[in-house]
Amino acid sequence: MLFSDVVTASAAVRATRSRKAKTAALAELFGAAGPSEIGTVVAWLSGELVQGRIGAGWRTVAGLQTPPSTVASLTVGAVDEIFSQLTGLNGKGSTLRRRDLLTALFTAATEAEQSFLVRLLTGELRQGALTALVIEALAQSTGIPVEVVRRAHMLSGRLPDTAIAALTGGESALSAFRLEVGRPVAPMLAAPGGSLDEALAELGPQISVEHKLDGARIQIHRDGDQVWVFTRTLRDITAGVPELVDLVKTLDCDTVVLDGETLALTDAGRPRPFQETMSRFATTGDPRRLHPYFFDCLHLDGTDLIDDPLRVRRTALEQVAGEHSIPALIAPTPEAAADCFDDALAVGNEGVMVKALDAPYAAGRRGKSWQKIKPTHTLDLVVIGAEWGYGRRTGFLSNLHLAARDPETGEPVMVGKTFKGLTDELLRWQTEEFPRHETHRDGQTVYLRSELVVEIALDGVQTSTRYPGGVALRFARVVRYRPDKEPDQADTIEAVRALG
Repeated sequence: MLFSDVVTASAAVRATRSRKAKTAALAELFGAAGPSEIGTVVAWLSGELVQGRIGAGWRTVAGLQTPPSTVASLTVGAVDEIFSQLTGLNGKGSTLRRRDLLTALFTAATEAEQSFLVRLLTGELRQGALTALVIEALAQSTGIPVEVVRRAHMLSGRLPDTAIAALTGGESALSAFRLEVGRPVAPMLAAPGGSLDEALAELGPQISVEHKLDGARIQIHRDGDQVWVFTRTLRDITAGVPELVDLVKTLDCDTVVLDGETLALTDAGRPRPFQETMSRFATTGDPRRLHPYFFDCLHLDGTDLIDDPLRVRRTALEQVAGEHSIPALIAPTPEAAADCFDDALAVGNEGVMVKALDAPYAAGRRGKSWQKIKPTHTLDLVVIGAEWGYGRRTGFLSNLHLAARDPETGEPVMVGKTFKGLTDELLRWQTEEFPRHETHRDGQTVYLRSELVVEIALDGVQTSTRYPGGVALRFARVVRYRPDKEPDQADTIEAVRALG
């Protein structure tokens, strides 16, 4: 397959807001791809590289000055091979070799192909080929029911693997996917709830109510003496959290998959700030120990529980994790649920989680069967720019431009600005960090690639023509940055408008 076919399909997807048209364009491309190409094509159109990081970021690519080719001759296989060669480069002479490979690639690429490559390599490929669309297109191009494709992706955790199986083995290959200990599953996500009373009324009496911890999401797998620890984004951090590995090895089981949170605690047992927990992941030898709090069990001793209701999974969780399970009130009275909410805030937690006891584990999805209830509204938004401050903030990047995610296109939609909640430490960090994500600037504003996610507290939203989203945030203030979240996990514009 020619590389230009992928670029043309990407342009067609970007050019329309019609979900049907996007799916049709992708399905046509997938139908033309061969077994050795489909995984790569799906990864690219999802804005990813099969090889992961290849050492060719914004600064490297921006420095290339190569005239485009007038003929589209590059193939998918040839481009992917160059990416593989770039992955293996290190040591003396690697910088020059990397530049030579990229120069050869860009010289052979047409103008449209060069533009696609720049956006792909710098993480700016936002053509709207989001996971749900790719799944629908794979189903359409192969004739396999979309539910089968969706479940296979849920269990494989990777779209390229799902696509290869669909093309080479059909429905039977996809149906053969099972939860595999050691291979992470896309985590189930909670929807922001309104009030506790609203959540209780919507979900009914058969619920579980738990403290909502201000920690980092973890998924832990164990097979005998082998343990894996994954983050919310399915990144393997096993080597950096030996205390979690050692603890899970003490559990009375042979195989298990647990979902939960981890926190760094103070000497008094209260949660440390979220940023301290996240920095613990990145710092070898950090003396702050992490404490796990598990709230779900997806597999235990050879039995997959992912399709079982929460009441069954909760029983298995308490059996295997014991004191490391987050305490839960089962089918509480409204008064008991309210007391739990007050207790959660009193000990320094964020609020409560209200979960339907009869619901299965909807991996990779945000459903109403899990609702997070906090005393104030919070949103995870993308920072797309920042203005230089004045007064005591002179010389610092301060006022943030905030955007929600368009679920159809993946593009950021601006919904407001804020400088509230920014500490001196955050101001210094922003001023140092933001230029690494810069696309351009004008007299007062530095504009950024959509790479940084920040949690914003707000009192609500109001209708406004000032911003493209048609709404504006009311009394928005920064809570924290979310290095554990990717931009495609930010809240959607629909979620923002729902607070109006």
